[in-house]
Amino acid sequence: PVAPPRTPYFCAGCPHNSSTVVPEGSRAYAGIGCHYMAQWMDRSTLGFTQMGGEGANWLGEAPFSKTPHVFQNLGDGTYVHSGSLAIRAAVAAGTNITYKILFNDAVAMTGGQAIDGGKTAAQIAREVAAEGVRRVVLVTDEPERYAHETRLPPFTAVRHRDDIDSVQKELRGEPGVTVMIYDQTCAAEKRRRRKRGIMVDPDRRAFINAAVCEGCGDCGVQSNCVAILPLETDLGRKRQIDQSACNKDFSCLKGFCPSFVTLSGATPAKRRGGFAGLEAVFAALPEPTQPALDKPYQTIITGVGGTGVVTVAAVLGEAAFLEGKAFGGIEMTGLAQKGGAVACHARIAKTTDEIHAIRTPLGGADLVLGGDLLVMAAPQLLAMFTRGQTKAVVSSYELLNADFTKVPTLSLPTERIRREIEEKAGAGNLKMLDAHAIAEKVFGDSIGANMLLLGYAAQAGWVPVSVGAIEQAIEVNGAAVAMNLRAFKLGRALAHDAGLAAKLLAADAPPAVDTSLDGLIARRAAFLTDYQDAAYAERFRARVAAVQAAESRVKPGCELLTRAAVEGLFKLMAIKDEYEVARLYTDGTFARQLAEKFDGAPRLTLHLSPPLIAGIDKATGRPRKMAFGPWMLSVMRVLARGKRLRGTAFDVFGLSAERQAERRLLTEHETLLTEIAASLTVANHANALELASTVREIKGFGPVKAASVKAIKSRQGALLQQFRAQQAPPALKAAE
Repeated sequence: PVAPPRTPYFCAGCPHNSSTVVPEGSRAYAGIGCHYMAQWMDRSTLGFTQMGGEGANWLGEAPFSKTPHVFQNLGDGTYVHSGSLAIRAAVAAGTNITYKILFNDAVAMTGGQAIDGGKTAAQIAREVAAEGVRRVVLVTDEPERYAHETRLPPFTAVRHRDDIDSVQKELRGEPGVTVMIYDQTCAAEKRRRRKRGIMVDPDRRAFINAAVCEGCGDCGVQSNCVAILPLETDLGRKRQIDQSACNKDFSCLKGFCPSFVTLSGATPAKRRGGFAGLEAVFAALPEPTQPALDKPYQTIITGVGGTGVVTVAAVLGEAAFLEGKAFGGIEMTGLAQKGGAVACHARIAKTTDEIHAIRTPLGGADLVLGGDLLVMAAPQLLAMFTRGQTKAVVSSYELLNADFTKVPTLSLPTERIRREIEEKAGAGNLKMLDAHAIAEKVFGDSIGANMLLLGYAAQAGWVPVSVGAIEQAIEVNGAAVAMNLRAFKLGRALAHDAGLAAKLLAADAPPAVDTSLDGLIARRAAFLTDYQDAAYAERFRARVAAVQAAESRVKPGCELLTRAAVEGLFKLMAIKDEYEVARLYTDGTFARQLAEKFDGAPRLTLHLSPPLIAGIDKATGRPRKMAFGPWMLSVMRVLARGKRLRGTAFDVFGLSAERQAERRLLTEHETLLTEIAASLTVANHANALELASTVREIKGFGPVKAASVKAIKSRQGALLQQFRAQQAPPALKAAE
């Protein structure tokens, strides 16, 4: 059975991505609210308490602990409900504790309701000051909003959220009770409000230049954002941004990487050529049949919170009502408000007398709409299948959960999940399609994916209400009516025409590549010719040829070591220095990416850390990142032509410690490959393979790359000792 990681899909750009971080050596407690999920993150967060008891456990522990201070997370909704009493108790006890009050402008965990009483951050600051709190600091991503705020207590400081680490270190050193108010609207609510037109949608989007990206994952580490997705390429796994899920928090820009740009005046491209005939396809769709309602029909709609799962359930219920049928529904949302798993159980019957319970029992599902593979893999959901009875329409799109932010190589066992669902449902009862990719291709937004699945199931004859009633219900529901109608019809068309999905996605399919060893070597050599020159590429070929000859001699027909040598040597020879980053931005590939992904003529901002002028960020200890307008591309065109200076006395960038370390790495690795080629035997082949592969783990830029190099150095030394120890005795070598 599939046992996927159960970490929820943390909300992209959630304020808690920053607010729950504590300085090194500190400890924190969770409370009741979405910051409870910080316990599953690398946030040094221990335990939680009941609502209103936040920090109360520390009041009893503190006198018996050597820890001088702790942080306590507290949501604004909980503060209004009863959390203020816990702060009062802490002040009375004289405990050393900092309450971090997240003012996220919503009861984010349970539906995004408004906070009772409509308190402002300034009001909370005045209240805690009146309780006797020694110091209050208000941290926000928009400090300019408080420039003329007169209602804050006199001793309240307003700081930018980028200063959160230094703020917490200051408060940690204060005796008694202190409060940090973290003012940032819930990211999920921002997205909802922007879609409803009740909140300004910033004219700014983040985008990743895939050619420059190293796939190191530092952007995910900095933001903990699940809108950053993997992008599989011939050069390995890179990163891309799901524009449909991005909450425009832009914490990802803190990742130390020159591949990130921001765009203004950009809208996701919609309906690229070839889709003009869809209306004719829709018009020709035959009316589907409906399953008999001789007993209540039980449907489960699953997916990830915030992607329209509840909307589909509501539409289904409204459609049943419009046809005079009985309907009962229940939403199992749980952590779905923050992007977690959601399941809506729905029963449709001829009369209400036939509906005695709503939640689907074990083995009772007639239809399952699966908007997410990881949710579909849950044992409790699969237990509701009955072979031969349950029908399932599942999106095959691999939406990785929050673990991907910490495990860059994470992937889902898609084929195993598919086999298990098919085993549970029975042959012919499972339909899988990449609803996410299709919706994004046609509408420019993946939010239509779940409605597409409903359309597919309806046309397959697996929904006990008419398509006319569903379309009318979509109009009554009032949420993105035009897109949802079109998504529903598109789902019907995909069920009617088995080849339509392939046609729609054909333009996005990557070109076929020669996967043979010779093809791989040729592609990498061609890249290195563009990178430097033909002589540089020939140096690569010669080194690889020596390893290939040795492997052919020792293990005829085996290519594993040679392929590892190709990829490892290529990585070290094609380092993304200043000349290469400039080339990859100006060779035309990046411009084509933008034209393909966005409509209009977006204005470009590049986020770089030029080595000669950036300096060091005192807060992070890393080189500082700076923003540059589109004029930087002109500079890059000149810089790209300077690649001929690489490695010469005129290479000013080559004087940096980072570039010198990269040259040493290449020299050491070439020496290693020479030794492998000369000393390879059957006995040490496996060890040589692992040794040649280690450098492929070197990723990133600057401090990120330095950390990855450090991580493999000790392992390389141990592997080299093993390789040398496993060489054949001299007599055997002579015989060979």
